[in-house]
Amino acid sequence: MIPAQFDYVRPGDVAEAVRVLADSDEPKVMAGGQSLTPLLRFRLAYPDVVVDLSGLTELRGVTDDGEWLRIGAMTTHDEVMNNPMVAAHCALLSLATRTVADPAVRHRGTIGGSLAHADPAGDLPAVALALDAEFLVSGEDGERTVPASEFFLDYLTTALDVGDVLTAVRFPKMGGWGFHYEKFSQAAQAWAVVGVAAAVRRDDGTVTEARVGLTNMGSTPVRASEVEAACRGVPARLETLREAAQSADAGTDPPNDLSAQADYRRHLARVLTGRALAKAAGI
Repeated sequence: MIPAQFDYVRPGDVAEAVRVLADSDEPKVMAGGQSLTPLLRFRLAYPDVVVDLSGLTELRGVTDDGEWLRIGAMTTHDEVMNNPMVAAHCALLSLATRTVADPAVRHRGTIGGSLAHADPAGDLPAVALALDAEFLVSGEDGERTVPASEFFLDYLTTALDVGDVLTAVRFPKMGGWGFHYEKFSQAAQAWAVVGVAAAVRRDDGTVTEARVGLTNMGSTPVRASEVEAACRGVPARLETLREAAQSADAGTDPPNDLSAQADYRRHLARVLTGRALAKAAGI
């Protein structure tokens, strides 16, 4: 299909992008375009202006920010998954990014675009939530930082206001942790039916801390806090981690759709969480 008519602006800097967005009635931000383009073509979005950030090279790249890794919002998935600093300090992000779509999409799609789109079936929102990432946002009132726990509000809805631009995402450096991203999908390169982002820290055969984020188990990514509490202080053994994973679906509201029914998603969440925890713990 052919998109509805809209104006197109390619700003020269973030300040110009913020001005254009603030002055528009129904603007849309384009990063890599992998999510927005289908919405435009099927006329599921009717923007009066599309603000294309592809010329803002200052929003690309991975930099060392002390105890954090700062990743520019326009950094592509391919750049993220092949960056040595990400692999060394935040391997869960690298592992999950490798499961995003296919090579063509990973070369065009961006980390900021994926997170701002906030599809709960996307792989990266659950990772950002599990790792307590921080979102750096520029808007009419200046710059602000939004923790991941406050960023995802509802289906395809975030804390970004109309005049806001997501400029970067910061992930904590997590030396000494083990990571795994477990994803079940109906076909290769497809959306996750359920995905589990797991990080485990252990000492002398005991789990000292665990973090778990769930993909496609609600209208937003979900933090499996009951699993995290159940893992704390238990022996890092397969049976104990599987037992802890039995509460993975607690407090979730998984969808019923053509891919799976809610009860099947709950079952998958428990099984996949057990697997992800075990692999993150090195078992």
